[in-house]
Amino acid sequence: MTELLTNNYVRIIFSTLVIYLFIVVGIRLFGKKELAQLSIVDMVFILLISNAVQNAMVGPDATLTGGLVAATTLFIVNFIFKSLQNRFPVFNKMIEGKATMLIYKGKISDEGLKNAGITFDELMEAVREHGVAKVEDVDLAILEVDGNVSVLSDEYQKHTVKKRKTRKNTIKTEA
Repeated sequence: MTELLTNNYVRIIFSTLVIYLFIVVGIRLFGKKELAQLSIVDMVFILLISNAVQNAMVGPDATLTGGLVAATTLFIVNFIFKSLQNRFPVFNKMIEGKATMLIYKGKISDEGLKNAGITFDELMEAVREHGVAKVEDVDLAILEVDGNVSVLSDEYQKHTVKKRKTRKNTIKTEA
């Protein structure tokens, strides 16, 4: 066993696996917003984390082979995690978490914002991105497990219905 752990490539595989698990747990514990709604601070954080853990994965082996072993390990572990998530819903929920309600019928859920780690300004940015001007016009806003904010409102529905009617009229005139 000792000879196995002293093998440089086995050490790289083990270190890479530990770092992968650490990052997954860290992102899960510190919030979904890191995934889809990156601010400048979040982006710098992710870049620095990747740089900080790179040496922990490959250690003194800065060779091409060492990097390829670490990258291959990441691909394999990621494939295994995705397979487990698809096969076992409980595992998926444990890794991904669940969606968080942020707005319901025009009322902001302070608890939802707090649990999601989203500021009021970030929420308003997401609402405006969905073409809604005021929180009062939002029927439902949810922070999805992938970090995106979904916003449902009457404005969206009116816009969609208007598009459908216009499309139907265009089809009728063409026929």
